[in-house]
Amino acid sequence: MSTLTVRLPDNTAERLKSLARSRGLSVNKLVEEMRAQALAVWDTENRFRTLAAQGDVQQAFRILNRLDAGS
Repeated sequence: MSTLTVRLPDNTAERLKSLARSRGLSVNKLVEEMRAQALAVWDTENRFRTLAAQGDVQQAFRILNRLDAGS
């Protein structure tokens, strides 16, 4: 496992701490959850781009429809 140091403005760091507290989480756990969401979006975008490059338009539309549905 790696350690990553992130520099944030003080106000942003305090807001993240407040958000974590409001959800009953540590800041670390909050960032883990945010990381999972961000990477899921990125993976989906990459998959879409790969399918689009392969010319499988119907499969690309099926993925977009799932995103619109929130799944």
